[in-house]
Amino acid sequence: MSDVVITEVNEGVMTITLNRPEAKNAVNLAMAEGLAAAIIELDSNDDIRVAILTGSNNTFCSGMDLKAFVSGEVPYIKDRGFGGLTEAPPAKPLIAAVEGYALAGGCELAMVCDLIVAAETAKFGVPEVKRGLAAGAGGLLRFPRQLPYRVAMELALTGDFMDAARAKDLGFINQTVPEGEAFSAAQGLAVKIAGNGPLAVKLSKQVVRDSEDWSTGEMFGRQQDILQPVFTSEDAIEGAMAFAEKRAPNWKGR
Repeated sequence: MSDVVITEVNEGVMTITLNRPEAKNAVNLAMAEGLAAAIIELDSNDDIRVAILTGSNNTFCSGMDLKAFVSGEVPYIKDRGFGGLTEAPPAKPLIAAVEGYALAGGCELAMVCDLIVAAETAKFGVPEVKRGLAAGAGGLLRFPRQLPYRVAMELALTGDFMDAARAKDLGFINQTVPEGEAFSAAQGLAVKIAGNGPLAVKLSKQVVRDSEDWSTGEMFGRQQDILQPVFTSEDAIEGAMAFAEKRAPNWKGR
C-alpha cells in the first residue's frame, strides 16, 4: 500500500486509513490506487472478516483533490470508480468511522460503507453544485436510497451540509459518539461482526444489498440461491456444536 492509504489487520479486522492530512484527506489518484488495493486485499484474504474505513487527523475525507483535478488528474480506477471503491464495494462488511468532514467524494465513500459511525461534530454533504460540479461518484444515486426523497433532493440541489444529529435521525448513520470516539465505536461493531460466521456474514450482506431490486415473486427464490451454501457449510455444523457445547465456535469460512 502507499503511504497515503495505511492498512493494518488485527484479529480479523482491517483498518484502512486515508492519510493526506495536509489536504484534509482529499482523494488523488495515488489514494484511489491505494484504496482499491486495500479493498482487493480485504476480499481476497480469508483471515480478514471486516474492515473499517477512516481518515487521519480527525477528518474523514473532504472529497476529490480539486487541485489535482484542475491539473488533469482524475482519481478514478477502471471498473472500481471514484477512490477505487464507489463502483465496486467489497463483498465483506465495511464500516465508516467518520470524524470531521465527509464531503463530496468523501461522503460518497462513506455511503458505500455498510455501517457508519460518526462523531457528534461530523458533517456530511455533496456540495459539488457549489463548484459547478455534480455528485457523480454515487451521491445522486445512493442518497435517494439511503434518505427520504425530499431530503436527498435538498442536499443534492443546495449543496448544504447535514450534521450528525440529523443524519442519525434520518437513519443515514448508525451511531453518533463524542468527538474523537468514532473509530473506537466502529471497532466495537467490527469485533462483533468478526466473531460471527464469515460465510454467513458475507452472504447475509449480499442478500440485504441485492434484494432491494427483487420482485415479491422472486425474492425468496433468489435468497435461497445465495444462502444455500450457508446451510450446508461446515460453519453451520460448527456453530450448532459450539452452542450445544457452550464454547466459542472455530469458524472456517466454508
